[in-house]
Amino acid sequence: MKSILGIGNALTDILAVLPDDGLLKKYHLPLGSMQHVDMETGDRIWEALKEYGVKYVPGGSAANTITCASIFGMPTCFIGKIGNDDLGNLFRSTMEQYGVTTRMLYSKKSSGRCMVFITGANSERTFADYMGATLELGPDDLEPSFFEGYDYFHIEGYLVQNQELISKAAKLAKDAGCTISIDMASYNVVESNIAFFHNLVDNYVDIVFANESEAKAFTKLDPRDAIDDLASRCKIAVVKVGKAGSMVKAGDEYHFIEPWPAKPIDATGAGDTYAAGFLYAHSLGLPLRACGEVGSIIAAKVVEVIGTKIDIPRWRDAKQEIRELIARYA
Repeated sequence: MKSILGIGNALTDILAVLPDDGLLKKYHLPLGSMQHVDMETGDRIWEALKEYGVKYVPGGSAANTITCASIFGMPTCFIGKIGNDDLGNLFRSTMEQYGVTTRMLYSKKSSGRCMVFITGANSERTFADYMGATLELGPDDLEPSFFEGYDYFHIEGYLVQNQELISKAAKLAKDAGCTISIDMASYNVVESNIAFFHNLVDNYVDIVFANESEAKAFTKLDPRDAIDDLASRCKIAVVKVGKAGSMVKAGDEYHFIEPWPAKPIDATGAGDTYAAGFLYAHSLGLPLRACGEVGSIIAAKVVEVIGTKIDIPRWRDAKQEIRELIARYA
């Protein structure tokens, strides 16, 4: 089985279901928004959430992808930075419980966290992020030995804001012979780092994952034309169009992938798990369409749960559906 290394923000999601939006108003958090907060504010919000009962789930985009790949059976490793504290230890130990080898670096700052407020009948999600130690991950933390022996290297797009870090990581991964993939992460990150993104994709990246807003920010084109542009710059382009499905293209080969049936309640983590399914299928040497279909299958499972961790029954169903799919391509 081929192996995968990922780099990303080591964030722990702290989820709480609230009876109303009173706490949101108290901390000036607009409903449905994502706000960055300082350590003091983050600590106050965390303390206030505890009375409602909280759930701790290690997350971050690349960490979600790497964890999912590990459950598929791929040998995995994750590079991130945490504080020497309870949240950091929880993040590391939980990743390791999922079978991920962790290369965690330590900061004097406290570990990053994403506080998630779930409110209303529609389970509206509002985020308050304290990045903490994650922001201190830098190019000097990376060594060539980190990348040796891995077949894939997956980059979390949020880290592109640290251009020196990603430049060094991409070069080390390429020197080590890795197939490099990136999830573009956010349209505003793409817009604010557009020249760097173009250089990265043109010169280092083999596989690009983007949703329609990220693809448009990168290419200034609508999804169908955007995937043509992306595929001209790298080996494989994937553009996800939400509940409508996804598009995959390599060279002149193009496929539209219908969404897998699901009863969605929360889209968080759908893109991360899609990437894991796609890369897993790609590592098996499956055709391009099959890679997109495997991504679609596993993404359909995560949208049926609150948060980014798929439960055991859904994993069992996904693996059976994927086995049946692979058999059709045999």
